[in-house]
Amino acid sequence: MPFQTTIQRAVETAGVGLHTAVPGRLRLAPAPADTGIVFRRTDLDNFPIEAHVGNVARVSYATSLMKKGVLISTTEHLLAALYSCGVDNCFVDLDAIEVPILDGSAQPFIEMLSRAGLRTLRRRRRYLRVVKPLEFTDAGRRIGIYPADEFRVQCSIDFPHPAIGRQHVDLRVDRETFSHLLAPARTFGFERDFPGMRNMGLIRGGSYDNALVLSDEAVLNGPLRFADEFGRHKTLDLIGDLALVGRPLRALVVAQRAGHALHTQLVTRLLADPALWTETAAEVPARARAAASRSFGTAPAPAD
Repeated sequence: MPFQTTIQRAVETAGVGLHTAVPGRLRLAPAPADTGIVFRRTDLDNFPIEAHVGNVARVSYATSLMKKGVLISTTEHLLAALYSCGVDNCFVDLDAIEVPILDGSAQPFIEMLSRAGLRTLRRRRRYLRVVKPLEFTDAGRRIGIYPADEFRVQCSIDFPHPAIGRQHVDLRVDRETFSHLLAPARTFGFERDFPGMRNMGLIRGGSYDNALVLSDEAVLNGPLRFADEFGRHKTLDLIGDLALVGRPLRALVVAQRAGHALHTQLVTRLLADPALWTETAAEVPARARAAASRSFGTAPAPAD
């Protein structure tokens, strides 16, 4: 996709936050080129919070963004959908502290984006291309990012539970693969952990309707949407956190038993070392350049 995009029209949904149980209304609206993804707290005079790793506040059980004390929580499912569908610029208007969990997957956000449509903007898309590997480990967890000509992820999990065990997902990330292979996969949790998490102020909005719940032996509210739904959801979370790079990636990301903390640490370390990456403008074939000129109704698209 050589040119930046936004959505065609505004779309809305509503629901409760997974952790806060606070009701919220979410609205996606078109944004100009070079805006990026920007959350706006409509209950706080449209206070903007850019979806960038520099604004990451907390990464415990969800990825939260904060700017000047204003918080947006549980952003990863929505960001994964926007990023995978190639939406470069969008205003995300929210009148609460937490993005609604909806059914616990990214499928409702994919449906919103289908209703919204995609609009091409007259600005060249710029990619962040990884040119040198970066990898590190932490307490048996591993993550790395490597040069590649496409955006690809490999995500492995290993839970000592009869319904999960070892699961591995390897795919090229684009709108089609994400929509069909990852978006329907739901978040999950273990019933034994719930009392302690609620004492910490977490999962107060959780229910059988928005998460897979596991006892020590089985899934309590199946059926699963995929045999490896747990691994697919962890891959979804990974992509949502990688969206905090702020540019479309051309890289291979490998994550083994990683989580939000390791994901966001990878993005932070990557952006902190310009020797690891380069920013490149998308190539525009002559046919696409001519089509863009007709679509925009002006001169051909600029080189950058």
